[in-house]
Parts: sequence; structure tokens; C-alpha cells
Amino acid sequence: MKKPVLVIKFGSASITTKEGEIDERIVLEVARQTAQLQPKYNIVLVSSGAVAAGKRFLKNYEGTISERKAAAAIGNPLLLRTYSTYFKPFNIALAQSLCERQHFANRAQFLQLKDTYQELWKNGVIPVANENDVVSNKELKFSDNDELATLIAVGFGAEQILFSTSVPGVLDAEGQVVPEIPVIDKDALGLARRDKSTVGLGGMTSKLNFARLANQMGIQAVIFSMHGTDSILKAVRGETGTICRAQSKRVSSRNKWLASGSLIKALVKIDEGAVIAIQNRKSLLAVGIVEINQSMETGEVFQIANESGEVFAVAKAKIDVSDLEAIHKKKNLAIAHADDIVLL
Repeated sequence: MKKPVLVIKFGSASITTKEGEIDERIVLEVARQTAQLQPKYNIVLVSSGAVAAGKRFLKNYEGTISERKAAAAIGNPLLLRTYSTYFKPFNIALAQSLCERQHFANRAQFLQLKDTYQELWKNGVIPVANENDVVSNKELKFSDNDELATLIAVGFGAEQILFSTSVPGVLDAEGQVVPEIPVIDKDALGLARRDKSTVGLGGMTSKLNFARLANQMGIQAVIFSMHGTDSILKAVRGETGTICRAQSKRVSSRNKWLASGSLIKALVKIDEGAVIAIQNRKSLLAVGIVEINQSMETGEVFQIANESGEVFAVAKAKIDVSDLEAIHKKKNLAIAHADDIVLL
């Protein structure tokens, strides 16, 4: 029987020391526990830490874009070499997967990535994914590796995604771990502290936002810390950290990609009648649109929001849209077909 997919994301702060060195004790634990999970899962490791590991080799490092790219170029081989060293005793080979945002925005490229991962898993090899910082266009970057991990999890239909961070989970006002979040709403997002680690790009807000997307696509997310015994194994079993429950909905692979991997071109606000129609699985008609923030072409993806600005769906444009007044003149003009609309 086909094994379920498990995505485990490690933030810079969780696998590097305060001095920026790769924490080999943590990497050993990653290898030991992942080796126990491999017989049951097809695993993807998404690991930050390349910039943190490489920046100490640059004089007077200040974190500019060019310096981050140079640090990543130095740190990526160091990171993979360390992982490989500790996975070798468990007879597990690793493959480096440096990804760019366009690999997910273009469905054909994404399917090639999917085929490559399937070939690696078939041969017992675990891919270690990271953003290709050296060449990534700053306009098309992942917001952070939380996004990269989530796009992989959604695109591959993962059973779970684990976010390893520097704190033991989502904390409440008293600093205690919230053991479970059934639905990530505004109250849940309000629990996130606004700070972030000194070595990473993300923070708890990022993790909760991407955990929310994963949940909406039927994937359970767990936010946990590597500090503790068998943390990864416990996270998989839901025995540590904060569990963010998957929502029970059936979404096709194509629509999962549409809702997560594609690049968003525009935001379209619609009236209450159109909201109800879309929720009843109808197409989006021009008559229900009240605002478009910018033009879009056939095939481009846009977000759909109610008049209050709350995004509740994404869709693929059926026609070119450049002028709201022009499309309002055409009766029963469909902007997006019901099959190309994904409710969030």
C-alpha cells in the first residue's frame, strides 16, 4: 500500500546554535527519529539553516540580499553534509532539493518535481528541501520555508506537516502551550507573538497562517520544539506541541495546487449574492463583482473576497479582465467557472 507523505520543517533557530553553527546534536536526533519513521512514511525534510551556517564566513555580515545569497551558497553544502553524516549510520541517503517559487507556480514544473520525489522515495532516499536563495528572484521568493514546506505538503497530499521551532508550541497569554487548535481563526492567530528568532525569517504568525492553509486542504499540522526526548516521534503521534486539526474536505490534486502553489495575480471583491452563489458551487459572474484591484489575463489566479475584504476562495480567470465597467456591460459573463474555484 502506498505510504502517506510526511513533511517535517526545521527552522534555523531549531537546528543552529546561538553562534550560527549547525547543532549536530539536533541533527543526530533528526536522523535517529526520521529513520524510525521512514518505513511508515514518504518523508520530506524542509530545512532552514543555510544562511545561518554560512554567514560567519562573510566579513562584516549585515544581512543584505547579496550577502544572504552568498551565505546560502556557502551554507547549503555545509548543511547537507552535516545531515548526510548523521543519516549514514542509519543507511539512509539524502538528496538536495533547492526550490524556487516558480517551480510551484507552474503546474508542469511542479509535476516534474513530484515525479522526482517519487523516484527518490522508491529508492529509499529522503529529499532535503530548501529555497534556492542563490538565484531566487526577490519578487518571486517564498515568504519563508514555512511556505515552502506547506506547498510541498499540499501539493503532495501529505497526511501531516510538522513545524519544528524554537518554542514548544503555540503559547497562550500565560506562556503555556495550547495543546490543540481545532480551527485557526482570528482568535488563534491572535495568540502568535509578533517577534521572531534572530536567525530565521518566519515566526509563529507565519506558522499559523500556513498551518491554516494546510488544515483547509485536509492536512494536520503540529507546531513543536526539538528540545525534549523523541520530539518528532511524539509530534507525529500528537503527543507534544500544538496540534492544528485538519478540516474534513475533499479537494482534487489540481485544486490543491490551485489554492496553494499558484501565484496570485489579483484580488476580486464580490457582493453578498455572489458569495452565496460561489458557496453553492456556482460560477463567478461579472455582475456580482464590486471591485478588482488590478487587471488579469486568462488562466491567471486571483483571490475572491467578500465586501469586507475577507478572502474565502481562489479561482482561475476564464477571460481577460482589464476594466470592471466593461465586463459589467455583458450579461451572464462568467469570470471563473465553478470547477476552477476553490473555497478556503
